[in-house]
Amino acid sequence: MGNPFQDQLLKAGLVSKKQASKVKREKHLNRKQKKKDDSSVISAKVLKEQEAQARRNRELNKKRSAEKQLHENRAQIKQIIEKSRLERDDRGEAYHFVEENRINRIFVDGEMAEQLSCGKLAIVKAGDGYEVVPEKAARQIASRDRETVVVFHVK
Repeated sequence: MGNPFQDQLLKAGLVSKKQASKVKREKHLNRKQKKKDDSSVISAKVLKEQEAQARRNRELNKKRSAEKQLHENRAQIKQIIEKSRLERDDRGEAYHFVEENRINRIFVDGEMAEQLSCGKLAIVKAGDGYEVVPEKAARQIASRDRETVVVFHVK
């Protein structure tokens, strides 16, 4: 079954059989090319969607990684404070310090007060209260979170 219009042109002698087959082949190739173009457009869309999804996944992974690192740092800080905190003397002298525009105080003995002012000891936040820790522990805590160290007079 051929194309009726093409058959008429062949009978009338306006086109040769060679020309008719050439046109038929070109049509076939054009249709084939169009299908490839359509599939390439679809595949391009799919690729863009996959790239966008990968970008979102990378951002989510970075966010999760940052949250995990923050959580680990907090746990390490808590462990350092618990391990290295010094016992305070509640009947000793008051040591006053400023945190967030507020004057706070903790009670320590005279020797600890002098070491605090020299930078051999530091005051750090521990939950709702404050703890006194040695210089080495204060440096470790400050390397993880500077906000936790409240008073540390560096030499």
